[in-house]
Amino acid sequence: MLITTSYEPQAEQLELAAHLSEQVRGLTGIQEDIRVVSRRQFSISQLRKRYGAQDVLLVSRERIEYYQDQQPLLFFHPSTAAIRAKRLNNGEPDTLMQLSGLKSGDRVLDCTAGLGSDAVVYSFALGGNGQVTALESRALPYLLLNQGLGAYHSDIPGMNEAMRRIQVIQIDHYDFLKQQSDKSFDVIYFDPMFRRPIEESNSISAIRELADPRAVTEATVAEARRVARRTVILKEHRESKEFERLGFTEVHRSTTRIAYGVIRL
Repeated sequence: MLITTSYEPQAEQLELAAHLSEQVRGLTGIQEDIRVVSRRQFSISQLRKRYGAQDVLLVSRERIEYYQDQQPLLFFHPSTAAIRAKRLNNGEPDTLMQLSGLKSGDRVLDCTAGLGSDAVVYSFALGGNGQVTALESRALPYLLLNQGLGAYHSDIPGMNEAMRRIQVIQIDHYDFLKQQSDKSFDVIYFDPMFRRPIEESNSISAIRELADPRAVTEATVAEARRVARRTVILKEHRESKEFERLGFTEVHRSTTRIAYGVIRL
């Protein structure tokens, strides 16, 4: 993997590139060599050819971008979380927050964070009165999420604070749940890669090749039921058989192609 900067980098970009190289080496699941290289006037494709590497982390002035062979460019962005935050500020309801029965002071566990859109909305809705922990097992999504939450700037009131409050951990969600005490989180949320993908979703297609493809297991749901104090939620395709397989008898289907399964405790 190559780590480089945009053209004519400033000192902070060079420092961040060096810091990223140390971070990446310490992540679980990274086995390839990591090399920080000067951008000079090379394009990304020229750098790949010059150094014989396909994966590139680019430190620009605005964000960190990940270039993977033949895959869409990946970078952190709050995505639909920004739209949902604006709606919450306007007093409009949010389906996931309503189904979660979110209360002031709640501890929320997002077991499949990806690039963190739902975790951001949970944190925004809590407004500092509670805690959101986001788990991501795969190295590159974790890195982009952790860096992005700390660096991204939004003009939406309360959004930056919401992103900064989220605790991000790189760990398999089953392993994390096994370590937790009974009823130690109020809400536990799963949004795995759908068994039946929604192919038109650009935001998901960018991360699909890097995300954990495994289905949520019955053992994981059993641990979630033990650790959750009030609610366990699963997001899936509205036609998914996962709700029935995993014991989610309360299923809320929308006019879109997604649905939420809810276990009330």
